[in-house]
Amino acid sequence: MIKLEQPIIVEGKYDKIKLSSIFDTIILTTDGFGIFKNKEKVDLIKKLAEKNGVIVLTDSDSAGGIIRSYLKNILSEDKIYNVFLPRIEGKEKRKTKASSEGLLGVEGTDKEIILKAFERFLPKANPKKKEEITTAFLMSLGLSGGADSALKRKYLLGKLKLPYSISPATLKKVLSEISSKDEIAAIMQDYK
Repeated sequence: MIKLEQPIIVEGKYDKIKLSSIFDTIILTTDGFGIFKNKEKVDLIKKLAEKNGVIVLTDSDSAGGIIRSYLKNILSEDKIYNVFLPRIEGKEKRKTKASSEGLLGVEGTDKEIILKAFERFLPKANPKKKEEITTAFLMSLGLSGGADSALKRKYLLGKLKLPYSISPATLKKVLSEISSKDEIAAIMQDYK
């Protein structure tokens, strides 16, 4: 697996599954056009983009273009890295017929083609080592495994202006992207 500094934004769950087998990073879905009405997910994407930017990889069809354009409008230009796949005719194996435009999406594109697209458009890696937030660290602050852990997580998420719906597993990854152990510990010192 290839470690990336930036989270990746894709359209759907099958795209996420495909990329999760290639890249070690946060991968979020737009749920297709669902992103237009999901303020919590938009806020999460903005928050993740603040630190290292985000990589946007949508299908090569017109729907992918609309979603990409929407993300371009909600994020700062210097925080969005576009990766484009070539337009390849075909259909995904799980589908009975091709899409309306007859093009493969991210999920149906070969790994080698995806890697080539990332190699060409991927920004230079940030040499600064990130501090990984672990389950043990969250437990030490009472954010996991305790009777009031859910309340403490809600407090932390509120202070960081993150959606309350983030699962504990995703929380570790998100915190590793946007914060440090010292910052999290300082926030939790004020918890009452």
